[in-house]
Amino acid sequence: MLIDDQRRVEAHPRDGDSALLTISIVSHGQRAMVGDLLGDLARLRPRGVGKLILTLNRPEELPAEIAALPFEVQVLRNERARGFGTNHNRAFKHCTTPWFVILNPDLHLISDFLVSSLRSLDPADALLAPRILEVGGAPADATRRLLTPWQLLRRMLGERTPAQPHEVDWLAGMCVLVRSSAFAAVGGFDERYYLYLEDADLCLRVQLAGWRIRQIDDAAVIHAAQRASHRSFRHLRWHVASLIKHWLSAAYWRYFLVRGPR
Repeated sequence: MLIDDQRRVEAHPRDGDSALLTISIVSHGQRAMVGDLLGDLARLRPRGVGKLILTLNRPEELPAEIAALPFEVQVLRNERARGFGTNHNRAFKHCTTPWFVILNPDLHLISDFLVSSLRSLDPADALLAPRILEVGGAPADATRRLLTPWQLLRRMLGERTPAQPHEVDWLAGMCVLVRSSAFAAVGGFDERYYLYLEDADLCLRVQLAGWRIRQIDDAAVIHAAQRASHRSFRHLRWHVASLIKHWLSAAYWRYFLVRGPR
């Protein structure tokens, strides 16, 4: 069933639905890319998904692949472009499942990893992420240490070694499963971040609240990284603004004082 918010129809869980997950995808005029991701979901038919919420951050036609999805789809259309955190916070308002899944449009799904990621769940787990692979199969830079100015300099010089499990402070937000109760408890994403570092901020606040973040080693997705800040001055400006917000935030300094740099 397709629900488009332009018709002002509220989504309701299906009768007898034991769904565990709600998926949120935001398209920024990326119809073809989103269509490929929806095609993966239609092919894999992942278990436990009750609904997919597709946010159109710019006016565009719906991907044709939406018709093949085996679960409810709700479309949110923005009257103006909004940031990453704001869009997913708005989608979360329509989430009625225990887990909220954020998928970037530039992902390629190679297996049904969603419910399987919850098999070894600990009650303290709040954010889970599969292994993220580059298109060529190399591990992506998706498990990260606390981002200090020194860490940023090392990253700019090309050092992108993924953090070891005991060192992870921050899971990159291109593909994460978020416990809905934890997300609500910390107030979701901080919408002062328009783009970049909102995932780092969320991870720090969740851990400061007593929850845990963790990578699932036996699940993987492929990420065709866009790295827009390398090519666009506007994205670079957003990136720098987010870095300043992050380093000046109370969450950053509370976490820094509790955990310290690694």
